[in-house]
Amino acid sequence: MLETADRPVSHDDNSAAPSGGSPIALNAINRWVPHNLVMRDSWFPVAHDYSVTGKPVRRAVYSHPIFLWRDNGVAVASEFHPNERITRDKSEFTNAQGRYPVMEHYGVVWVWFGNPLAADPRHLPSLPFLPPKGGLPRHMTATVRFESSAPISLENLIDLTHADFLHADVVGDERSDSETVETFYDSETVTMVRTCVNKSVAPVMKFFSGIKQPTQNVRQVIRIYLRSHCAIAYGRFSPGDDVPLFHPCTPETRDRTRMEMVMNTSNAGLMFRHVMPKAGYKVSRQDSYMTSPQSPRYMRHTDRKDLHSKFDQAGQRYRMAMMELADRQAKGDFDYRDNVSADCSDIIGLRKELFQF
Repeated sequence: MLETADRPVSHDDNSAAPSGGSPIALNAINRWVPHNLVMRDSWFPVAHDYSVTGKPVRRAVYSHPIFLWRDNGVAVASEFHPNERITRDKSEFTNAQGRYPVMEHYGVVWVWFGNPLAADPRHLPSLPFLPPKGGLPRHMTATVRFESSAPISLENLIDLTHADFLHADVVGDERSDSETVETFYDSETVTMVRTCVNKSVAPVMKFFSGIKQPTQNVRQVIRIYLRSHCAIAYGRFSPGDDVPLFHPCTPETRDRTRMEMVMNTSNAGLMFRHVMPKAGYKVSRQDSYMTSPQSPRYMRHTDRKDLHSKFDQAGQRYRMAMMELADRQAKGDFDYRDNVSADCSDIIGLRKELFQF
């Protein structure tokens, strides 16, 4: 039996209300156009730190060019190639030299897209299972591209029940004795927690972790940082290994997404530690097969509304939160009303003893 719950994150009396801006009517989310949601004043992950060297590489956020290279070992991000003869005006998102604010954290290079004067490390999302200074083996990282808008990819991700059908050959099917889905949210994040009792054992753990039992108790969490289009996934499998995943969906364009994935399986057994991060390529192809056709459909005007069931609360909450934040930014309000860098270990159920940095 599936049970659901949807509630705001508790706030102190002096904190802002959990809703990001003007309320979005429930029926409005069925008419959303994900390509029109452009977020700014946020840190976007654009590259693994090891991929940025003295030779410039090109990235993009919402089609704005970003050239990355190192100058005396320090990462530089510019909208102009260092050898480019500049014949165009710089954008409003860079300083007088055409440079973006840039920082390295968690083994990833982050670029601030928005008002350069508003860039602040305290607006970096909390990723408590990744070492702050990076250094994980490269086999725990990957780069994947999706031919769909970032919000579509994230809406798919936050519906964890899709994995039972789309990724059953990796994480197991839908069978369990009981299942509870809870959604928590504030003005900057949406978190979905799924708890299953005696769920069918994940095939990847059966073969590579040596799990002999037919079922597992599972707690899976997806937490989305709205502005940066970043998600973290944390799965606890008993018996089995924890699966901590950084799943960013950086919008290279409004219809193309780049994921600089990091999966910290350092605490897993030898086989699972090396195999599970590579499963991301298989899973991403399955996701892309489903999400890629959706993207162009939202470009065509239609009177047909999206349909939802009562079990889609997490996805509906994500749509509502994104639309409220976009509405607030359209009115010139780019302030953070909630702290995205606050440690989220408790809400994702992190086993802190495994991740001491």
